[in-house]
Amino acid sequence: MRWVGITGRSGSGKSSVTAYLAAQGCACADADALARRLLAPGSAGAAALLPRLQKAFGYDIVDAGGALDRRLLARRAFATPEGTRALNAIAHPALLALAGAEAQKAEQAGHRLFILDGAAIVGGIFEAKCDVLVLVTAPYAESVRRICARDGLTGAEARRRLGAQTPESALRARADYILENTGTPAELQAKAAALLAWLRRLP
Repeated sequence: MRWVGITGRSGSGKSSVTAYLAAQGCACADADALARRLLAPGSAGAAALLPRLQKAFGYDIVDAGGALDRRLLARRAFATPEGTRALNAIAHPALLALAGAEAQKAEQAGHRLFILDGAAIVGGIFEAKCDVLVLVTAPYAESVRRICARDGLTGAEARRRLGAQTPESALRARADYILENTGTPAELQAKAAALLAWLRRLP
């Protein structure tokens, strides 16, 4: 089975591409969804990782009931490249183990492709696991607008988040396939269909 990483900077539309692939029957995992499972209150993952995250990003990121304030953590971690690297170093090994378990189930079910959606694949332990890397890009101003609408951030906060992420030029240099999300939702779906056809043709 081939691992396919779907990556891109925040607001690029990569989740829409992954949603299309899932609707076509592909086995897909979303790094954010895996993180929510990993850090659910009372879980073994939360017990192991939350104290480390609090030490790095502030004890107030966890409320009295043991729930992680994901938005507050994101504001702090993604504000600088150093914060992003610190978050990845703490969370990614456990996330990769969860993704591996999902991939194993997909392979047992007969899937030839396992789609992993994540913003921080390039430059970390996930990149080495992926056989194919797909980059989804979007115009900068549109990405800022989407981040603000999705996460309730100001324009300045959204631009700071993008500034802390891997530059698009570096992502382009590592990608095996680049999907330019520059049009309508219908055009994005057509491009996602072309991507799936390309993936299915791979030997």
